[in-house]
Amino acid sequence: MKKVGKAISALLLATLLLSACSSGNDNSQPAQGSASPAPAATDTAAADASAPAADTGSTAAPAVTPGPSAEATVTPAASAAATAPPAGSESASAEIPLLYHMNKNYDIVPNEEGTDKKVVLLTFDDGPKEAEMINAMMDTLDKHKAKAIFFVNGYRVKEHPELLELLHERGGIIGNHSWDHIVLKDKSYAEVNKQIGDVQSIVKDITGEAPAFFRPPHGAGGDVGKQVAAENGMLYMTWSVGSLDWEMKEKDTGKTETLVKNVTDQLHSGSNILMHELPWTVEALDTLLTTLEGKGYSFVDPRSIELKMR
Repeated sequence: MKKVGKAISALLLATLLLSACSSGNDNSQPAQGSASPAPAATDTAAADASAPAADTGSTAAPAVTPGPSAEATVTPAASAAATAPPAGSESASAEIPLLYHMNKNYDIVPNEEGTDKKVVLLTFDDGPKEAEMINAMMDTLDKHKAKAIFFVNGYRVKEHPELLELLHERGGIIGNHSWDHIVLKDKSYAEVNKQIGDVQSIVKDITGEAPAFFRPPHGAGGDVGKQVAAENGMLYMTWSVGSLDWEMKEKDTGKTETLVKNVTDQLHSGSNILMHELPWTVEALDTLLTTLEGKGYSFVDPRSIELKMR
């Protein structure tokens, strides 16, 4: 009987050992599988915050909860786009009071006494061209808490729609500069309507908003250009201060000093400053804005300007 008892004890011990080994293997499998679904779910949240997390039935899913680590994967631009109305949108404009209007000299004028009149309007023509220049311009504008109108050509937008998206996402106010960079004043109504209308359409298709400002190439829109702009609900403008950056060449020296002097020599309250998306203008922009601020000027938000000249 003692031998039988020992045999039974040995069998029981063996069974317990086998059970313990089997249990250890089962527990290790989920531990290995739970490490990979968490990053995958975070990546999905970053790519599309509205989409449900992947593998919602996996063991890792309960561990992925909204919090600082998940939000950190969303870029600042994407976060701003999700929480704030796009620049120039109706809802954004509704939050910005209409404090200014444009006069017949294309200057910016306060609507009422007491509103700061020592302001300038910043504008850039002939884009969008390069992401590097756009980002550099927007970095400088952000530094000075300034907004600007970017008057774009339709053919450039068609070639690089992602550059228009970049401008829009970074808070640039998009303006219409006609499809081709041509003189419009001697063209037929039908041709001018197409030049302007096609830009309205492509910008709205890409950004969800049609431009509210129109500047004719070479400042030559004529009566027909003014008519078509009005029919599209846009404010027609040329400029009142030219930086003359378009006359400069790459080989020229002292371009920053020349550009700043060109602007300050003509500077006055309400100046509507014409610049272009050019390397030397981008390089001079911080110095120019610092100089203007030093003279007591601030930068008008284009969205605070009425869309009718008076």
